[in-house]
Amino acid sequence: MVATRYLPPLFSVAPMMEWTDTHYRTLARLISKHAWLYTEMLAAETIVYQKGNLDRFLAYTPEQHPIVLQIGGNNLENLAKATVLASDYGYDEINFNCGCPSPKVAGHGCFGVRLMLDPKFVAKAMSVIAANSDVPVSVKCRIGVDDHDSYNELCDFIYKVSSQSPTRHFIIHSRKALLNGISPADNRRIPPLKYEYYYALLRDFPDLRFTINGGINGVNEVNAALREGAHGVMVGRAAYSNPWNTLGHVDSAVYGAPRNNLTRRQVLEKYQVYGDSMLGKYGEKPTLRDVGKPLLGLFHSAPGNSLWKRKADAAFQHCTTVKSFLEETLVAIPGFVLDSTLGEAPSCCIDTYAKSNSLLPPPYAARKHEALCP
Repeated sequence: MVATRYLPPLFSVAPMMEWTDTHYRTLARLISKHAWLYTEMLAAETIVYQKGNLDRFLAYTPEQHPIVLQIGGNNLENLAKATVLASDYGYDEINFNCGCPSPKVAGHGCFGVRLMLDPKFVAKAMSVIAANSDVPVSVKCRIGVDDHDSYNELCDFIYKVSSQSPTRHFIIHSRKALLNGISPADNRRIPPLKYEYYYALLRDFPDLRFTINGGINGVNEVNAALREGAHGVMVGRAAYSNPWNTLGHVDSAVYGAPRNNLTRRQVLEKYQVYGDSMLGKYGEKPTLRDVGKPLLGLFHSAPGNSLWKRKADAAFQHCTTVKSFLEETLVAIPGFVLDSTLGEAPSCCIDTYAKSNSLLPPPYAARKHEALCP
């Protein structure tokens, strides 16, 4: 169900608005060759109305494969048009956002996680997307919305969407969403994680593929989830705020590839060439700050990190190239940090997912009934 020329999506980086842009994805790919990368969510209307300026939103370097485009929206005609326009860019999968709790999206926009309350529409949307593309399609969702948070309601959503559309892959953020005006950050913190719902879906829908998401912060947790049967694992904030230590272990610890001798200095040398080639490509955009922003997590917790960030903030004000930016700021980072390779991947024992398997809700009871009563 995925492009056969790539390894399966055992590890993927979550789509994150204003974070997982093409610049971050370029940095991520320099660190990990096998992680699956997702775009920021793009509204179908943005793609349709920016028809003459699509490269700014959809273009990416070939090295970013395997890459998934995430789109959002609630208008079937625009979803169809957007899919056709995006198809020319050769994404490896198209994902439909049914999980974003932002008031701008799920509130005034009436899409994102609010669509979990309308599985019939989601099935139509997925059918439209699939009909206008030749790559696999998937849905990213939460485990529930407000008081619609029972396991059976989640299963109803999965069953209706999968039985009425070609969707066979669901990315499950293992928290429900609260649509009472709280911030997206609070929606990642306040609702409790219920990994047991995810593992119950594996039991009740053995013909579908599920990726687990939410609260997962490193390859040791990724491997623990995979050992308990997860089909794939998606990591969000940790992959952005600490890319070296999170993504750096993916290829060897998750995919079993030989460890490389990559250093952060080598990553920065390659990124500098990319970054300087991108500055001002679309008029005034991207700026040096746009291109440099993904680098700010590269020295997470390393000696010199705090000074590096202060120097970076100042350098953004007057530097005009990535080369001059790095020359001015990297004096804060000791040479041994720049030139050291990654150590061993963390291997501490994590039993969170094993415990989840002991807390599974009762099997989904409505599936057989609904099959008989469409």
